[in-house]
Amino acid sequence: MPVFEYAPAPESRAVVDIAPSYGLFIDGEFREAGDGKVFKTLSPSSEEVLSEVAQANAEDVDRAVKAARKAFEGWSALPGAERAKYLFRIARIIQERSRELAVLESLDNGKPIRESRDADLPLVAAHFFYYAGWADKLAYAGYGPDPKPLGVAGQVIPWNFPLLMLAWKIAPALACGNTVVLKPAETTPLSALFFADICRQAGLPKGVVNIVTGDGSTGAELVAHPGIDKVAFTGSTEVGKAIARTVAGTEKKVTLELGGKAANIVFDDAPIDQAVEGIIGGIFFNQGHVCCAGSRLLVQESVQDELLDALKRRMRTLRVGDPLDKNTDIGAINSAEQLARIRELADAGEAEGAERWAPECELPSSGYWFAPTLFTGVTQAHRIAREEIFGPVLSVLTFRTPDEAVAKANNTPYGLSAGIWTEKGSRILAMASKLRAGVIWSNTFNKFDPASPFGGYKESGYGREGGRHGLEAYLDV
Repeated sequence: MPVFEYAPAPESRAVVDIAPSYGLFIDGEFREAGDGKVFKTLSPSSEEVLSEVAQANAEDVDRAVKAARKAFEGWSALPGAERAKYLFRIARIIQERSRELAVLESLDNGKPIRESRDADLPLVAAHFFYYAGWADKLAYAGYGPDPKPLGVAGQVIPWNFPLLMLAWKIAPALACGNTVVLKPAETTPLSALFFADICRQAGLPKGVVNIVTGDGSTGAELVAHPGIDKVAFTGSTEVGKAIARTVAGTEKKVTLELGGKAANIVFDDAPIDQAVEGIIGGIFFNQGHVCCAGSRLLVQESVQDELLDALKRRMRTLRVGDPLDKNTDIGAINSAEQLARIRELADAGEAEGAERWAPECELPSSGYWFAPTLFTGVTQAHRIAREEIFGPVLSVLTFRTPDEAVAKANNTPYGLSAGIWTEKGSRILAMASKLRAGVIWSNTFNKFDPASPFGGYKESGYGREGGRHGLEAYLDV
């Protein structure tokens, strides 16, 4: 069979105008950090410095919280239909600027432009449209005839889906009448700062949305601030536990969406080609930087060889490289720190006896890269089967019976997501009722919709985001 090469298809960077420096967005204006400290944000695909960003300290966080508190009185008093107008306006501006935002997200995060353009940005706009629709219907959401907002929400988001996680947090908060202080991840602050400009473009009242940039210390100051009524966090389980300890004994309402180690379960009657595509999307989408990634493949023994042969063939076609090339399937790892973590766990898998395989892959000479990797011969005792790698690494285990599949799938401290591949609807329902996971996909994986709730059990956190359920966390119920 002839091999067809893909010609480069780069997206232009010219659509994005990145300033050399950015301040904090407080009370509708950009301002320097109180002590003048800044940090650099890099493009992970090239290690190029994209911009300098202000490092917020405790005084800056206090100013942002006070601005949000001041704005809360007027914002919460607006009729829901009026708040909806602002959310609709924000959604439309996001759509209008989607190409610019997609390129920015790929530059700052490292994800392929195909994903930021075709997955992230449409979902970002969809969440604002969806919650705009709820803003004047809160009395019908099932939380009482006249539900009230909580006040000021402190929101801390991760680096894997910077703009989408912002939408998950800000859209329901504003729809319910709350005001917001948001801290984006240290390695991916730019799309949140561009969103601040969108808020001004939409005419959002000053102080309703405030954005403070910085490292973990900034997030800790925000979570601990006594003026915060609601804490929303998406990120690592370790940090989530620290947040839970910080807010314990206070009246703050908390939602935590943390780590995962999802099982993607393939039965012998599954459509193999369809399952392979679901497995690929489940673990290699966004370089595996997905909390609900299907990082554990549980395959029924009788089809193991057939499935693995098909999976390896498909992995050989994956293109790793420039995130701004529209042909790229797997972009750059987000940071040197995360790359070191992935390498450590992959090396541990080999040292513990699992068999490592990766397709031949020429990685770029600069930036942070890791080839898509598969481990077979994995047991439940291996670190790669127990710990969240958060990278493009798949661990393969086998099972013989549905009960064994359930036992292995649930043998994890996490409980965020799972996938089931079979042509029998009765088996899907039976398995789903036994799996301890907040989101379960059947014959697909990593499908998201703003109307569908998302969240986990055990060390994957608590609370739900998305859908009608996502309103509860921002209402005094």
